Amino acid sequence: MSPKHVIFKKVSRDKSVAVYMSKRDFVDHCDYVDPVDGVIVLDLVQLKGKKVYVMLSCTFRYGRQDMDVMGVAFKRDLFMVTRQVYPELQDKEKLTHTKIQQKLLRKLGDQAFPFFFEFPDNLPCSVALQPGPSDVGKKCAVEFEVKAFCAENQDEKMDKQSSVRLSIRKIQFSPETSKLVPVAETTFEFLMSEKPLHVKLSMPKETFYHGEPVGVNVEITNSSSRNIKDISLSVEQVTNIVLYSNDKYVKSVAKEETRDSVPSGTSLKKEYTLYPLLAHNKDRRGLALDGRLKHEDTNLASSSIVKQEVLKEVQGMLVFYKIVVRMIASGSADKILFYLKGVVYGDDDESPTEA
Repeated sequence: MSPKHVIFKKVSRDKSVAVYMSKRDFVDHCDYVDPVDGVIVLDLVQLKGKKVYVMLSCTFRYGRQDMDVMGVAFKRDLFMVTRQVYPELQDKEKLTHTKIQQKLLRKLGDQAFPFFFEFPDNLPCSVALQPGPSDVGKKCAVEFEVKAFCAENQDEKMDKQSSVRLSIRKIQFSPETSKLVPVAETTFEFLMSEKPLHVKLSMPKETFYHGEPVGVNVEITNSSSRNIKDISLSVEQVTNIVLYSNDKYVKSVAKEETRDSVPSGTSLKKEYTLYPLLAHNKDRRGLALDGRLKHEDTNLASSSIVKQEVLKEVQGMLVFYKIVVRMIASGSADKILFYLKGVVYGDDDESPTEA
């Protein structure tokens, strides 16, 4: 085995089943999704004549595990498919789709068997709401899992001693294909002022990747009689829980507050740079993340890309980002609020992780 390949391994408590996978992050490229493949190793003596199945599931959990009452779980299965691995229903060669599988099968011997799954087009990507420091148990999340288990048939209740659960992630790749430049502008009218205040926001592109700074161009033409001061900008993450309710979470993930001002009769044209990073928002409860594997870091959630003819309700959670500019006009206690919506934030093809 090449030392460059990292293999994830998990073994059942009774040592009857072991799962080997070459990766746990699978990228949705919009037109296709990386398939889930791996190898399962069996102890035929421990099996005692039972069959072995592998399951791929997608679950939306909207409540902590300790909140489950009267046998009703606060979760919904969005997708579930089960395949029999042993006894074999097909030749190993027909189920072997990747070079990593071939190498694992050669290395692990005759008691190793391949498995292979493809994601359907209508599934959401992994996303989870970040719990607070005092929260315990499972969080509100869309989660994917590979399960291997021994049973007389696939409908039999799973025995924890002879089963394996391995969490995986489905990550959204955001292609930088659009050449549209996001622009938004508006005019504010003030009482007792003959002329208006004109504000224009623009960005160099629509798609930004994790860790990439976000540049925002602000143009303000103040023809009014009011003085403008204390201009601030922020990147706001908006998360809509669409499956079971209309809950909405709005969280600022990057902010720059300035003392910039635009006196009456003057104008301002300036570029601001914002840095939306999870590292700056570690303990923010309710922040949407790209799912989280145990002992591994993650990123802010990618923008949701809903494919045509797919119902939004089955996506569980929808995430988008917007740029918000705030400023104060003299003689007013309220802040002027203006935003640019539709900024796509997501993974590049290499799916980097923040340092």
